[in-house]
Amino acid sequence: MAPMPSLKMRWPVPGIVLPVTLAAILQVGQALPYPSSALAALGVICTSEGTIEGAEFAFGAASPDPAPAPPIEGPVAPLAGMPPVINSTNLYSETTPSHLSPATVGALERVYVPEHGGNAVSVIDPKTLKVVDHFRVGLSPQHIVPSWDLKTLWATNNNDFHRRGGGSLTPIDPITGKPGSNVPVDDPYNMYFMPDGSAAIVVNEANRRLEFRDPHNLKMLYSIDTPECYGINHADFSIDGTFALFSCEFRGGVEKIDLVNRKAVGFLRLIKPDKSMTLPTGDFQVRRSAESGRRRWWHKRRSNEDVAARPSTFRGMPQDIRISPDGKVFYVADMLADGVFVVDAYAMQQIGFIPTGPGAHGFCVSRDGTRLYVSNRGSHAMPTGTPHGPGSVSVIDFSTKQVMATWPIPGGGSPDMGGVSGDGAQLWFSGRFDDEVYVFDTGTGSVTKIKVGSEPHGLTVWPQPGRYSLGHTGILR
Repeated sequence: MAPMPSLKMRWPVPGIVLPVTLAAILQVGQALPYPSSALAALGVICTSEGTIEGAEFAFGAASPDPAPAPPIEGPVAPLAGMPPVINSTNLYSETTPSHLSPATVGALERVYVPEHGGNAVSVIDPKTLKVVDHFRVGLSPQHIVPSWDLKTLWATNNNDFHRRGGGSLTPIDPITGKPGSNVPVDDPYNMYFMPDGSAAIVVNEANRRLEFRDPHNLKMLYSIDTPECYGINHADFSIDGTFALFSCEFRGGVEKIDLVNRKAVGFLRLIKPDKSMTLPTGDFQVRRSAESGRRRWWHKRRSNEDVAARPSTFRGMPQDIRISPDGKVFYVADMLADGVFVVDAYAMQQIGFIPTGPGAHGFCVSRDGTRLYVSNRGSHAMPTGTPHGPGSVSVIDFSTKQVMATWPIPGGGSPDMGGVSGDGAQLWFSGRFDDEVYVFDTGTGSVTKIKVGSEPHGLTVWPQPGRYSLGHTGILR
């Protein structure tokens, strides 16, 4: 066998070129806990000039991934059993105020706020803006998720301190507003539903796996592994229900999931157009969790000015995803890019970027389907941030893909995930780092704050209009 060629490695320090053999790279790469191949693990790419350009894992230039997987050949029929699309130019046409489902008759008008740091849920009356109930659920609740049939709300408790054990789902009866018994489920960070209602999709972030379970008793049906999607978290579904796009928070991109053939079919790295991401004051590190052995991202905060960032080509951190009313593109919030990527998920191409504000994070759609509300969390920190940051909400016009208004939070705040009231007059977001909830008047942008427990996360406003729920904090169609 001929000896491996000697190549040169050009690190991100100008003028420094180190000789290194490919064999050495491969040997070292096998020992590193990074998410891709040996070369990708080192953050290096082969160039056409016969050199290998490197990128530091934490602070250097992000290495481009291989081209996404080719699309499935041949026509793919719409998902059988999915309710029909009524208006192909506005898939939100059935979520206007006049479209409350009979399944929601008798449901209390409430806002359910999971307190990630308190293992509990606060319940707010949206008319009085007062907390009217508070009850325990499982460990580390992340989101309150409406079921496909709109008859149950589920608290996803992923037990953040021991991700491979102790997780659960807590059912909440929206008629009484009271919780039922916890159902043990491994690491349910989030939950979605198949568009035909055939399965609940538990997002098992720790194991990089989507678990398709019976939507009623939560027994496992089948699963789809997503080994390259580190930090798989949030999603939305194509207009025909045949695929979903999931964010890969710790890999800086999105993964396309074929729901018909039950497999991951492509990954897309998201890159800010000027190739300059913002990096928080402090350091991101990758280290193993002592409890589970899982690689996790940790942030060492050095000051309250974590948004006074220095330029860097550090990879992004995509969060929430939402499809456009015509179903042609997906919007992806990125908390390090401080804005929203526009993605053609059919071609798996990034086609635009919309700057919004520091820590772009969560999405809600207006009741008329014309505007996208973006929560800017005011911080780049993970997993904890600083209270009273420059949080705000940006309003994007779907037709122009431009920001038409920005609503700052007086005194600062940290808007995270939320929902829109049934009549569309109120926009609700949890204040993750400030232990409060924000209620925006969608006509004026004025804000009311409501104090709640520790680390409120994915709150849900209920009831909401629509025929069925795709999950998260209320993706209804």
